Amino acid sequence: MTLQRIFSDQDKAQIEERGLSVEQAMEQIRIFREGAAPLKLNRPCTLQDGIFVVGEEEGGELVRLHEEEARAGRMLKFVPASGAASRMFKDWYRILDAGGLQDEDSRTKFLRDLKKYAFFEDLKSVLAKAGRNLDDLLEKGDVCPILSTVLAADGLSYGQLPKALLKFHLSPEGSRTAIEEHLVEAALYVKDAQGRCRVHFTVSAEHEGAIQEFLRRIDEIYEKRWNASFDLSLSIQHAHTDTIAVDLEKAPFRDLDGFLVFRPGGHGALLENLNALDGDIVFIKNIDNVVPDSLKPSTVLYKQILGGYLIRLQRRIFSYAARLTEGGLTEDELSEIIAFCRRDLCLSFPPAFNGASLSERCRQVFQRLNRPLRVCGVVRNVGEPGGGPFWVEDETGALSLQIVEEIQVDSNSESQRSLWRAATHFNPVDLVCGVRDYLSRKFDLRQFVNPRAISIARKTEKGRELYALELPGLWNGAMADWNTVLIEVPLETFNPVKTVEDLLRPQHQEK
Repeated sequence: MTLQRIFSDQDKAQIEERGLSVEQAMEQIRIFREGAAPLKLNRPCTLQDGIFVVGEEEGGELVRLHEEEARAGRMLKFVPASGAASRMFKDWYRILDAGGLQDEDSRTKFLRDLKKYAFFEDLKSVLAKAGRNLDDLLEKGDVCPILSTVLAADGLSYGQLPKALLKFHLSPEGSRTAIEEHLVEAALYVKDAQGRCRVHFTVSAEHEGAIQEFLRRIDEIYEKRWNASFDLSLSIQHAHTDTIAVDLEKAPFRDLDGFLVFRPGGHGALLENLNALDGDIVFIKNIDNVVPDSLKPSTVLYKQILGGYLIRLQRRIFSYAARLTEGGLTEDELSEIIAFCRRDLCLSFPPAFNGASLSERCRQVFQRLNRPLRVCGVVRNVGEPGGGPFWVEDETGALSLQIVEEIQVDSNSESQRSLWRAATHFNPVDLVCGVRDYLSRKFDLRQFVNPRAISIARKTEKGRELYALELPGLWNGAMADWNTVLIEVPLETFNPVKTVEDLLRPQHQEK
């Protein structure tokens, strides 16, 4: 099938306007037609088999390492914050469509819980300005006006705002949005000796202005409160990382005006944003995974432990990489480095490695060490959605540690599905990344992606079904060729807000 038969001149112009090439669009269509290649799971990572545990004494030393390098200004916090809040409120929209809650127990619970939300006082104020009394609505059990005011653009507009700007928690100073909680966290574990806190948020284009304005409004308040100087930056997902959609026949999907439809390529597209930063040690954490102040000590402690663990590994890696480039290693010296690779980085080497010459083995070991490094916090699997840590086998039989999403698993293989179900831990997007090499040069992170680790999902566009292509996920295939270390952290450090009702969980209610 030629390009001429698939794309018109108008199509080609539209593709190129987005920063894509026609060849890239064709390659995406080929992937749709051939299907995404699933990963081959070898076994789940478990304690002492890919997952390390940090003891109390060791933890104290790691915290000291973290604090030392934080003071030196090496830390940056990277927060994917483009998520829209509309999905949080899907149940509330359903109640509105149904004309309210017909079940009396459900209605009583909803009305009782309403006062627990951090946005309750804002809701009362907005209703009062419209000439309505919230207490009267609560007494009457009138749910719909309340929900409408929370969600509608002429009310709190929570159905249109990004999660970043929703009020999540109460604090002694008042209510806090998700983005404010991230500023507080940054002041607690990425602040340097001059008080500088570097934080980068990835946001959607439609919300960029509102978030910029909000940060301008609160920046000075938090700087005074936390004796910090916030270096805040924003970026949006690049249009050239969008992917073409296809219809159910795997032909290019078009809108009602005949134009090609492109969709965001998933969080894997944010690798471009991460790569563009002048980063060194980068903490990655989703916008909705925050806690009120009462739970911050544990969260901060384990961020520091993860950071210290990465620093300790980096020091060994950088020392060995420098020694390998100098040359002249003996067999004993190389054996020490190989043992470190296998024991501390869980690296494996191809079958022919042991029979290779000393110089060839030195070359391969250097190639494995000279990569970006990530230390991932993993928690016990208690049924929450999320990617799991697995030993994954490539086409040569070599094993590597990967964070795997369920969509990447072969759904037609009972043995693979069984391995997926056997996972004991999952990754709650709690990562610290080392993105510079032993000479302090930035890695080009695009060179360490598994381009085959894409996924295909069935979606709808204005009621019409289509297939969408998602790029290798940021902490999945986009980091597939990084060196990966997994550390068990307590479940209390993972508190995502996926639905508005999650804000009623005890861990989101300030004590």
